[in-house]
Amino acid sequence: MLYGSIEAGGTKFVCAVGDENFNVIDQTQFPTTTPDETLAKTIKYFKKFDHIDAFGIASFGPIDVDKNSDTYGWIIKTPKKGWSNIDFLGKMKENFDVPMYWTTDVNGSAYGEYINAKKDDEDIKSVAYITIGTGIGMGAVINDDFLGVMGTPEFGHIKVKRHRDDMDFPGTCPWHGDCLEGVASGPTFEARDGVEGRKTPINDPKWNIIAYYVAQAVVDLTVTFRPNKIVLGGGVCTPEFIAKVRAQFTLLFNNYLSVGSLEKYITAPEIAHNGSATFGDFVLAKKALDEGINK
Repeated sequence: MLYGSIEAGGTKFVCAVGDENFNVIDQTQFPTTTPDETLAKTIKYFKKFDHIDAFGIASFGPIDVDKNSDTYGWIIKTPKKGWSNIDFLGKMKENFDVPMYWTTDVNGSAYGEYINAKKDDEDIKSVAYITIGTGIGMGAVINDDFLGVMGTPEFGHIKVKRHRDDMDFPGTCPWHGDCLEGVASGPTFEARDGVEGRKTPINDPKWNIIAYYVAQAVVDLTVTFRPNKIVLGGGVCTPEFIAKVRAQFTLLFNNYLSVGSLEKYITAPEIAHNGSATFGDFVLAKKALDEGINK
């Protein structure tokens, strides 16, 4: 039994093949260029294997996940140049006649962390995953189902209260300006003062400002969905930054509800080597295979 994982990011694609125990037996990655070039590389990689029994595909978006839609399986209107209205799933089906689970990149990560958490605690019923990098996305698993019916959540575009020391920054979102993504994603560091986040010392005040915005997002998830845990992933989320988010969350939430230990409630991804989405994709591929349908 072989499962295929495609973690389709706006910057790079990570493709992997796993065995029946969801162990990675082969993996590759390459930059996300044009749709034709990138999907051709993806298909060529998986054609190397005698067979793939099912795929889990977790893609950047927005994507269409409504199986009754004419554009189901497409990357639809996206800021990624050249990638709007691309029939991603259709291209895969042309080349591989096997079940495929189609979801967002952050849902793949959320599902991986959810399954991993349940291995240690069977009482885990819900995990939310926020990825903070070039953009901001959120995926939530509740009783083994993803949040979202008509489409997947666009959590990066919630509105947040502005930090008093950040009032003059207009934000970077081309649609909403100062939504969560517009004030807290990775590119906002350089947009503020010309210095990239990875070159910004952790004691720089901008880190506290961004932690304030992310903590608001954690509060929103906490009071709306009451998940067992919230995972913070993506390039911005270093251990030092997550500690700042916990501190801001404590101030903002003011012990309104019990969430238990903050170190267990607000965490970094627990699957090693940035493998949350790959592991999640393998399990979703098995789910598609077991159900015998293309989800």
